[in-house]
Amino acid sequence: MQKPALVLLVLTLLAGCGTDAAADAGAPAGSVSIGAQAKGIGRPAELKVERQQSIADAVPEKIKADGKLTIGLGALPTGFPPLAFIGDDDRTPTGAEPDLGRLVAAVLGLKPEFNNDTWDNLFVGIDSGKNEVGFSNITDTEQRKEKYDFASYRQDNLGFAVKQGSSWNFGKDYRNLAGLKVAVGAGTNQEKILVAWQEKLKAEGKTLDIKYFADTPSTFKAIVSGQIDGYFGPNPGIAFQISQTQGTPDAVRNAGVYSGAGESLQGLIAATTKKDNGLIKAIADAINYLIQNGQYQAWLAAYNLDTEAVPTSAVNPPGLPKSNS
Repeated sequence: MQKPALVLLVLTLLAGCGTDAAADAGAPAGSVSIGAQAKGIGRPAELKVERQQSIADAVPEKIKADGKLTIGLGALPTGFPPLAFIGDDDRTPTGAEPDLGRLVAAVLGLKPEFNNDTWDNLFVGIDSGKNEVGFSNITDTEQRKEKYDFASYRQDNLGFAVKQGSSWNFGKDYRNLAGLKVAVGAGTNQEKILVAWQEKLKAEGKTLDIKYFADTPSTFKAIVSGQIDGYFGPNPGIAFQISQTQGTPDAVRNAGVYSGAGESLQGLIAATTKKDNGLIKAIADAINYLIQNGQYQAWLAAYNLDTEAVPTSAVNPPGLPKSNS
């Protein structure tokens, strides 16, 4: 998945690279601050996380030599709460994805350093080595495995947002999209799925009009104004948008969900590294340490993502098939 979409408020992300001094301020040794500077979107907490030497030893020397873990975020230009956005200090990357990066870095005994970029440039950064790992709501797909390795950490579910009061429901049947105007993020996994459904409908003599908008606020404004019938995007973003607009004229609702990996496979969100750079097993082991010791569950709860929990982090589990079926 990605691009996540979320909020009517425009949240400005800052490009470039920065260490995590702001998020670490006041955090006691051996702990990680989550939900810091999160504009009330995440519940702040201090989680005890100490370096696990056996896991840290598995990090390739060339990656741990500088004592940092460089983490890519594909969140420009406006961010996607609750997953990734700039905090209320106007400089700290915050949200569920950066916070998981902080937790994993702590297990590995490394200092997290974030590179905020566009979605496309996130992957350019991984390819070049600028980003040692991406935590940015990235779907595990078989096509991406040709270039990248994955360590799963959340279920990947997509959803349909429609205006509150709309009677339309997806019903897990692409034929229910016939005749609609639906927005989607360009270059995303959900776009591939929607285009495949569009092609199926065309073969049946029916239409599906796919629309694109510059940012999340524009997309949701188009829904409530009636310019489009709905939006197909990451489920966490839609859930957040519902919570923010409930009881207002801009209220939206969820009209159905769909696995990011298709009808027959549960989609997974995964930490992403350059293929065969030697880091992915240590990342998965760090996530499994967090799962086994409760920090993972506390992290999900801080951002109301409990329903997307996975029982374990797997290295290169089955991903979205190239056919998008």
